[in-house]
Order: sequence, then structure tokens, then C-alpha cells
Amino acid sequence: MTAITTELTVVLTFALFTAVAAIFLRDVLNAIIAFTAFSFGIAVTWLLLAAPDVALTEAAVGAGITTVLFLVTIAKTVRPSGERLFEPIEWRSVAVVTLLAGALLTTVRSLPAVGAVSSPVATSRVTEYYLGNAYDQTGVENAVTAVLAAYRGFDTLGEATVVIAAGLAVLLVLRQEAYV
Repeated sequence: MTAITTELTVVLTFALFTAVAAIFLRDVLNAIIAFTAFSFGIAVTWLLLAAPDVALTEAAVGAGITTVLFLVTIAKTVRPSGERLFEPIEWRSVAVVTLLAGALLTTVRSLPAVGAVSSPVATSRVTEYYLGNAYDQTGVENAVTAVLAAYRGFDTLGEATVVIAAGLAVLLVLRQEAYV
């Protein structure tokens, strides 16, 4: 087992644990903290999978902006009274989620191994074109950056616009509200 696989397994286990905690915690603040940890774990997962652009977006939107919006929301609501820490389990919901997860997991077998030379992406004419021409046509030394900034520039601009708009919305909300 390689180091990246071990790290990825640890991070995904952490993400799974925090996701389950976020689902079953009764206290909203604790659930938000668990959700933030889950989002952070997913951001680290994307980083380990060599997708820093997706990792940055997940960290900014998932762990950052979403957390702030959740915290602003609960600051404006009343916390429920009670001694229970966890919500009772709805077994029908667990069954539905299990069936859906099982259906989705059946597709995992058809995915190529990470880094497989024979994967459709690695053997694609588009991939060959990008790798063969990215350096000359864009002048950028990193092929991923060349694809994101030059060939897929409008997509990247759209993603950046969403992140900036979400950040501005949070700043506007925080500026307009007084918190005690």
C-alpha cells in the first residue's frame, strides 16, 4: 500500500466519520462543526487526488462560506431544549440511504484505477492534444494550469465567480447583522 493510498484511506475514513456524526448529532452547533470537518476532509481528499482547484473551492465554499452561513442562521434561531445528544434513528431513511449508496457503489467497479495508463481519459485524443500543445500554445509550464486557464478558461471564470459571489454574500450578511 503506497503512502498516498494510506493517507487517502485515513482522510476518507475521517470524512465518513464526520459525515455520520453530522447526521446523527442532535445539537445543531455540533452538527455544523462536524459538517465543517467533513468538508475539510473532502478538500484534503481532493488535494491528495492532485486536484488543487477543486480542493480550494471545497475549502472556500464547503468549509468556509457554508459554515459561516450556518452559524449566522443558528445565531438567529432558538436552540432546542433537551438532554439528548443524538437524534433517534429513522430506520426507513437509513434503508433508503443504504439502497441509494449501494446502487451508487455498484458503479465503482467500472471506474478505472487512479493513474491507470489505459483509462479513457489517458488515451483520449483531447488529453493527447492538451499534453502535446499546452506548453507551446499557452506558455504555461504546468499542464493542469494551462488547461484550466487557457482551454477551459470560461469554466474556471465561472467557478471563480461563484466562489467570489458567495464570499461577497457572506460579507454583506455579516455587515448588515448585529450578533450578540
